[in-house]
Amino acid sequence: MKHADGTVTAPIDLFASAVSRAGTRQPQGRVTALHRPGGGITFASTTGTDMESRGLRSTIRTAGTAMEENGPRIPVTVHAPDPISRAGVVSQLRQYPVVELVAEPGDRPASMVLMLITETLDETVLSRLRQLVRSGGMRAVLVVSLVREAELLDIIECGVGVVVWRHEATAQRLFQAVLAASRGEGHLPPDLLGRLINQVRTLQQSAVSHVDAPPSGLVPREVEVLRLVAEGMDTGEIAVKLSYSERTIKSVLHNLTTRLHLRNRAHAVAYAMRAGYI
Repeated sequence: MKHADGTVTAPIDLFASAVSRAGTRQPQGRVTALHRPGGGITFASTTGTDMESRGLRSTIRTAGTAMEENGPRIPVTVHAPDPISRAGVVSQLRQYPVVELVAEPGDRPASMVLMLITETLDETVLSRLRQLVRSGGMRAVLVVSLVREAELLDIIECGVGVVVWRHEATAQRLFQAVLAASRGEGHLPPDLLGRLINQVRTLQQSAVSHVDAPPSGLVPREVEVLRLVAEGMDTGEIAVKLSYSERTIKSVLHNLTTRLHLRNRAHAVAYAMRAGYI
């Protein structure tokens, strides 16, 4: 959305469609500059080196002070796997007056930002994100060390709009992430955005190739998975055989059993055999 003063912002709910239309990216680019006439904020591209400059630090702090004077503070709650990681992030954010660091209150304000720090993603972390973002209405910033290919779409599906690599988590970068999340904007590191674009493109191509498949039938990948299930392979063995993640195999089986109203894997194999797929 373009504001009267020329500032352009993008809500998270438009992020997925923007990803699918994206064509190029700047490998070294990063949204870092924060400045707008009248004390507001706009994002401009710069580099990791620039982000550490004294001028940028001053600009960010000035923007934070202006926000505190002209509007409400941003409530932020920090979740981390250990006290040391949490203390480090809290210490970095505390220098910005606009950030109001809070514990987990019983009644979370709609504008609260959740900053979740983790090394890797697993089902426990993803479930926690879904619960806090969807049920609690919080806006999430994920600070993570590693994201696997199979987890990219999971992150977006959980409602996360802002991702920061742990090795890039300076005070300035974390503050920018809080600002973006509080405004409902989305931001991914350039390398992660490129991988997500490729995944979306692959999904689009897959959808086109299966456009003629009957709603009650099976698509080729489902047939492959069920054939291996019929041979006695478990989820891990099937994932290795087909070069997918275990999460993907579980998702395939869950989706087809739900769509076809089947009770379990054995029922799905029986259905495929009766229908002549295997």
